[in-house]
Amino acid sequence: MHIKRNNKESVAYLQGLRPLSKSLPKNIKILLKKKGYGYLEIVRKWNNLVGIDIASYSHPKSIKKDLDNAGNILVLEVERGNEMSIEYSKNEIINKINSFFGYGFISKVRLESINTKNKKVKNKNSLSQFYNSFEKNVEEIKNKNIKESLLKLIKAIK
Repeated sequence: MHIKRNNKESVAYLQGLRPLSKSLPKNIKILLKKKGYGYLEIVRKWNNLVGIDIASYSHPKSIKKDLDNAGNILVLEVERGNEMSIEYSKNEIINKINSFFGYGFISKVRLESINTKNKKVKNKNSLSQFYNSFEKNVEEIKNKNIKESLLKLIKAIK
């Protein structure tokens, strides 16, 4: 049994063992207290917490401190057109999350609308442009076997 004096601790530990919280740097402790654990658990278990129905068109974006209360504000990204169903189930979401943590972790839910249809169209257009430019570069290859195999690969990926 010994006392570590170089890190301002006065507690004696067996074999140099100490709690993990004492080992973490101060900056990491602050980050974990602000956002870390709670947000990570909500994201991991979002489908189980709110149900597959709600989780299919919404997901947590961030958690912010509520200046009025001691609670937090959960910011949800919701697909456009489904805001009303989330608006009606806000209290249910808050109750489920708070019962999961065992205390009043979330006090409010704020919604942000997102357009998912536009993003998908943009990705398809950029992929087709990529394939077209790649095919042009493949056409410049002189080795016939390599050129044919790359063209087959492009067709298989499409």
